Amino acid sequence: MKIPVGILGATGMVGQRFIEILDNHPWFEINILAASPRSAGLKYEEAIKEKNTLKKNISEKILNLTVLEVESDAEKICEQVSFVFSALDLDKEKIKEIENNYASLGIPVVSNNSAHRWTPDIPMFIPEVNEEHTDLIPLQQKNRGWKKGFIVVKPNCSIQSYVPLLHALKDFEPEKAIVTTFQAISGAGKTFETWPEMIDNVIPYIQGEEEKSEKEPLKVWGKIKNAEIIPSSLPQISANCIRVPVSDGHLVSVNVLFKKKASQEEIINAWKNFNNPILKYNLPLSPKPCINYFVEDNRPQTKLDRNLQNGMGISVGRLRKDNIFDWKFVSLSHNTIRGAAGGAVLTAELLKAKGYLN
Repeated sequence: MKIPVGILGATGMVGQRFIEILDNHPWFEINILAASPRSAGLKYEEAIKEKNTLKKNISEKILNLTVLEVESDAEKICEQVSFVFSALDLDKEKIKEIENNYASLGIPVVSNNSAHRWTPDIPMFIPEVNEEHTDLIPLQQKNRGWKKGFIVVKPNCSIQSYVPLLHALKDFEPEKAIVTTFQAISGAGKTFETWPEMIDNVIPYIQGEEEKSEKEPLKVWGKIKNAEIIPSSLPQISANCIRVPVSDGHLVSVNVLFKKKASQEEIINAWKNFNNPILKYNLPLSPKPCINYFVEDNRPQTKLDRNLQNGMGISVGRLRKDNIFDWKFVSLSHNTIRGAAGGAVLTAELLKAKGYLN
């Protein structure tokens, strides 16, 4: 029997991505869709009529679900689901309040939002990198007096493009990295129709993005101590984040300095032979392989490679010597699949496989 799930913020761009991924998922079944009061009471198909970004056909069952209201219908929602995905687009403190309430009602929350990313007892997952952070969940529940509910989050969409690659090179001890991200407009919840100013344009600033890109990896690489995560101190990361006229896909240029010197062959082999710790769980969305290395000089390309392995693959290429650091490379991941809804669903699959979701 599939596990019944709900989606909070189901009418937004990321909420719609969740629906695309979860429709006909082998483990999970969408039972509840919830959104703001202006969408509550409408059939889902009608609620997204003015902002439909779905890229595939969705089952009639889901399109005909009546949208509930995230806050006022919380208890009703909790009676009909085993856990929820959160794709809320609200003030951060309001998101914390809502997610905390669901957890207190006994419902696990797998969040796509940044609101709880720096809450010390809430783990932030890239499943291939820090699956051991699931050990924090019982400690979080004890801290807060929650018997069944808990909260986990996924990190910023852009760091999915380079953190797993640096993690695969951990034996060489990365010390410093400069990352320059070229981020798609869907990362801002936009399309070219809703953001025509981005056509033939580049904006060299994304509010809050550089701080997230520099600090969130350190929590992902952190250690559990005294019922919270203590962020790692290395590698130091300096980020430049740029919005580019691309619909989907975050491309990243990375320059990295290692403590232990590595050859080009050693780095490529580390990527190709990455010992993915979650392969043993046979998770439906887990890409095989997780890391895909391109030998061509002009790859990865956003348009050609963002949908690799149904948008869950991470691709890398152009590995070459750096004149200041040791090596540099270009990498890519799909921001609204791998970096958002797909990453959250993969996290939920990991939690289910490890016995945290019933």
